[in-house]
Amino acid sequence: MNRSPIVAILGHVDHGKTTLLDYIRKSSVASSEHGGITQKIGAYEIATDFKDYKNNKITFIDTPGHEAFSLLRARGANVADIAILLIDGKDSVMPQTIESISHIKAAKIPFIVTINKADLPDVNSEKVKNDLLKYEVMVEGKGGDVPVALVSAKTGAGIKELLETILMISEDIDLKYDPKNPPQAYIIETKKDRRGIVVSAIIKDGKINIGDVLFSENKKIKVRSINNDLGKQVSEVFPSSPFELLGFNELPNVGQMIQSQEKVVEKIVASSVPKKLDLQTLLAIPSVEKKLSLIIKTDSQGSLEAINQSLIKNNNVDIILQAVGEINKSDVFLAKATKAIIIGFSITPNAEAKDIAKQEKVIIKTYNIIYELLDELNEVADLLKEKEEKEKNLKGEAKILATFIIEKETIYGVKITKGKINLGDRLELHRNLKLIDKTKLISLKIRAKETTEVKKNQEAGMIFSPELDIRVGDVIKSIL
Repeated sequence: MNRSPIVAILGHVDHGKTTLLDYIRKSSVASSEHGGITQKIGAYEIATDFKDYKNNKITFIDTPGHEAFSLLRARGANVADIAILLIDGKDSVMPQTIESISHIKAAKIPFIVTINKADLPDVNSEKVKNDLLKYEVMVEGKGGDVPVALVSAKTGAGIKELLETILMISEDIDLKYDPKNPPQAYIIETKKDRRGIVVSAIIKDGKINIGDVLFSENKKIKVRSINNDLGKQVSEVFPSSPFELLGFNELPNVGQMIQSQEKVVEKIVASSVPKKLDLQTLLAIPSVEKKLSLIIKTDSQGSLEAINQSLIKNNNVDIILQAVGEINKSDVFLAKATKAIIIGFSITPNAEAKDIAKQEKVIIKTYNIIYELLDELNEVADLLKEKEEKEKNLKGEAKILATFIIEKETIYGVKITKGKINLGDRLELHRNLKLIDKTKLISLKIRAKETTEVKKNQEAGMIFSPELDIRVGDVIKSIL
């Protein structure tokens, strides 16, 4: 079934995000329902007047700003389907506009450049469009396909056209859900009031009913009550509707998923800042592969340009965000969401960013000498590329589970974790992600029976020549 789009608004502070959200909300809710306007739950749903679309409703996330947007994504909650990049037509592109662009691009969702204050005589929309080209945002009429909307969040001019553009994009990306699927909802706000713990969420698939038993990570929930965004109690909720849920005994974290299955929560261990970036440090970050993803913050524009000009030549480096200013919590959330490392030159993270980075296991590395920064980053980027090329030639991989000595011969119990390994293969021994030595497989058995090949998930006994200092937990790799 079709579902309505969920939209987030991002942009520089004071460019009109809250004003736009408030105008859309107040102008799109029937007067008979205005009592619910005060019931702000972090998101709201409107019904437009357009009749020629599969779904004429739109849900707006009412927590404006890229920080909230990336906090959700850092928790794995990809709530928004479409983004609005809101820019003041007089100020044009500002520092937080640049950050917002990075957050939207990292989310890989379609977006609309929305130029605010179009009712004022000194607005220069052409300048805004040209300024965006510097950040690889190519709008319609400037060599790209990103749509542009001219609006006034104060008077409402152009907002009807903006809403129709959202519906057009929604039709293109063809948003669907299945009410028979297990429910998937994301927590966008939490609070405590006279009712107890109140959780605001948006559902993206399935449906939720009063009485359902659900889970949010390791917290079990019996749904006692559901309120819609107008404060009215409902018996069930469907995608993409925002709602308030009562039933939690403990306050959950923003970004957690509400679902029908319990999720095992991994214990978060605070990460220490490495003295030197190396491949081992990088590979400890989940999903780091192929390229070295960086968020770069510097003390001056000159430093930023010098670093960028040097790193841009390295095809193994992907710069997610580059900006002047201190390292803040928004940078940490963006790094978490994109598996990036934060690099600071002649600046340090603020106290809040340090604490969140430890909690989220995000690496922040600072430098004061530019050639040390460039040498280290280029070296690590090249090592990542080298690893990727080597992985392409990986035939099989196994982990050492145990060692046995039978008739004075050392036999290693292994489990194949990737591909396959054959008798006679030349093997590499790796420990803590480092190559230790090389050997050859001269005996291969499964349950004491000789064999010539073992495949993924099989366990086997192996004998190597020459014998090496092999330990439980080591990894052996067969390279083509």
